[in-house]
Amino acid sequence: MLTPSLVASIGSVYDRAIVDTGRQPEFLFFVAFLVTFGFIRTSAHLIRAQVRWWPGNVNVGGTHIHHLVWGIVLLMVTGYVGVTIAPPSPWHEIIAILFGVGTGLALDEFALWLDLQDVYWSDQGRKSIDAVIVAATITGMVLVGYTAWIDVATEVEDAVFAIVGAFGVVGILVALVNLAKEKFGIALVGLFVPPVGLVGALRLGRPNSLWARLFYRENQRARAKARFEGKRASDQPAEPRPAAGQSAAGPG
Repeated sequence: MLTPSLVASIGSVYDRAIVDTGRQPEFLFFVAFLVTFGFIRTSAHLIRAQVRWWPGNVNVGGTHIHHLVWGIVLLMVTGYVGVTIAPPSPWHEIIAILFGVGTGLALDEFALWLDLQDVYWSDQGRKSIDAVIVAATITGMVLVGYTAWIDVATEVEDAVFAIVGAFGVVGILVALVNLAKEKFGIALVGLFVPPVGLVGALRLGRPNSLWARLFYRENQRARAKARFEGKRASDQPAEPRPAAGQSAAGPG
């Protein structure tokens, strides 16, 4: 059960988000449209299932009157009143509700508009549901408001720029670390490929680099010296061995 405090909280949110922003007619239309569509679609299923307690189709003189007809008539009446009379509140909100009811009734048989035949339960009847989905999406976007979507896009844009800017700052700092470790090639590549620069910054620097002189202890400097001097020695070309039968001092 809804407590009085919860009802008051919901009412407060409704007033701030809907009434105070002038979107109450759009909201009432949206709710009436969805509720009507759900009701008439459920009613059609109950009629098809021949549920005894549920009223059946409307027939006049042996002719089945589709609920599309009632929806179109309601749209015509409410549209005329809204355009020519434009009644003030609360009649303006009532017209919005009736217009939503007419829209739900009419769009539920949208396929009949296109094919001019009763295809409600066929595959072609899927067009009616598609039309309702499209209408509900557009109406929901209008209800939220175009400015709200602009605000969301602006926030996303600011977030993206912040992330890119943060990566740029980190890339520059990593490049400076690599330069201080005398890893000039990695520093240059790391500006364009940050993971490469980050790996280089985390690994040992050269033993005589500025970074080593400022931050390395004796054991770290020894590891760096062993690594880079050992690498330098392995890069030197090996001396040629003397041929068989020839002494190391020379021939003869």
